Amino acid sequence: MKFNNPVVKGFYPDPSVCKVGDTYYLVCSSFQFFPGVPIFESKDLINWTQISHSLTRPSQIQLETVSSSGGVFAPTLRHNNGRFYMVTTNDTTHQNFYVWTDDIYGEWSEPIFVDQGGIDPDLYFEDGKTIFMSNGTDDFGVGGVIQCEIDIETGRKLTPSRSIWKGTGGRYLESPHLYKIKGRYYLMAAEGGTEYGHMITYARGDSPSGPFEAYPHNPVLTNRNLGGYELQGVGHGDLVQDGDGNWWILHLGFRQTGQWLTYHHLGREVFLAPVTFGGDGWFTAGHNGTTLMSFETDRIPDTVVQQEKKLYTFGNTDWNLDWCYLRHPSRENYQLESGKATLKGTEITLDVPRSPTFIGIRQRDFDAVISCEVNLTGGEAGITIYMDENHHYDLALRSRAEGYEVIERLNIGDIKSVENSVESRSGNHAVLVIKSTPTHYHFYVQTEEGETLLGSAQSRYLSSEVAGGFTGVLIGLYASGEGSAAEFTNFSCQYQ
Repeated sequence: MKFNNPVVKGFYPDPSVCKVGDTYYLVCSSFQFFPGVPIFESKDLINWTQISHSLTRPSQIQLETVSSSGGVFAPTLRHNNGRFYMVTTNDTTHQNFYVWTDDIYGEWSEPIFVDQGGIDPDLYFEDGKTIFMSNGTDDFGVGGVIQCEIDIETGRKLTPSRSIWKGTGGRYLESPHLYKIKGRYYLMAAEGGTEYGHMITYARGDSPSGPFEAYPHNPVLTNRNLGGYELQGVGHGDLVQDGDGNWWILHLGFRQTGQWLTYHHLGREVFLAPVTFGGDGWFTAGHNGTTLMSFETDRIPDTVVQQEKKLYTFGNTDWNLDWCYLRHPSRENYQLESGKATLKGTEITLDVPRSPTFIGIRQRDFDAVISCEVNLTGGEAGITIYMDENHHYDLALRSRAEGYEVIERLNIGDIKSVENSVESRSGNHAVLVIKSTPTHYHFYVQTEEGETLLGSAQSRYLSSEVAGGFTGVLIGLYASGEGSAAEFTNFSCQYQ
């Protein structure tokens, strides 16, 4: 059969996967957004359904003062003795911790902290022992992938942290994962930075702590030399074996906006590539060491059909799964029902690193038509195309002394400008429409006579290359202004 990449679209970076029974489970980073660490499940590796989050309570993760692209960094998901563990980093507080659950559809534990620094932690279980790994500096001042043994019940270190591998020389060694395959230990990591030079490398040894011998043909997977190819930034992966004994790698990558336009704003997404072990025990990945936008494979039966959701509405999404908040929300400002969202504005705007009244859904493809009806009482409310507090485009209904107006506002770094405004012919009611292409967003207000174009803006100014950071664009509904209230109905995001 033929499957297309990405297998999980939109801002879902740093995937980690494990298989329990006949089901695969996957987690991704969430940074400053809440709930934290979305969880997906699949039976076939290509069709993924979100089922829950790992971090659903403010007591589990401190996000109040987290800057954009701070907070929850790369998680690892593992299963041992009937229990799931999710280990991650709060990069803002510089703490590594894990939570656990016996029911992956339910609530997770309070955090258990580990006194080892670095980021991108990993857990490895063998013979009743738990090995904890991250990338950083060990107890003796040596950098690299560092490792210690911990008490899994308490997180207490049982051995000093020490460096076990320094990678292959690429910058920003990260994302260590340890596996035992056919009697040998494989240590996989990412190097080169989560940008255009990203790559996956690995080494192997005869014990969990090494010494490790690097694969002679590293990197095992990278798209760094595929100039003009849509898929770039391939790295940060996790291995998994299917029920037939085949190996796969799920990893992040991003789609640039055009063949020669080196910008990406949808965020880092989840891609799938086959892995093949040779007779010498080394493995190769992808197509000649690269990941393609589609693969032909006989590893997945032709009876499996890759599904793709094209329409997202209030009716076919789940407020608790598909949508998210900025940091910890004030719940009293949200009334979320089937087919309607009522948001109460506050003095907190989208332009500050706090928690404005905002609920967002990830943009999953370049070409889309986004629309929503807004009824407003005072203040301002509308749709935001949101990268971070300094980079977002707003199409909003706003009150003023003589009535209401619809505005198009562009926020690019230090420049915050209302580019156009028109009087709302329907008073405090408006139908807002945003049409997205790979390179532009176009902003409209809909009336009985048709659509009025307020203006357009380039997507590149919301890209990671311009805005910085590690997240991606969200389509957000928001309200601002003390005492204001907005009712949102008939939300639609239709992908082409």
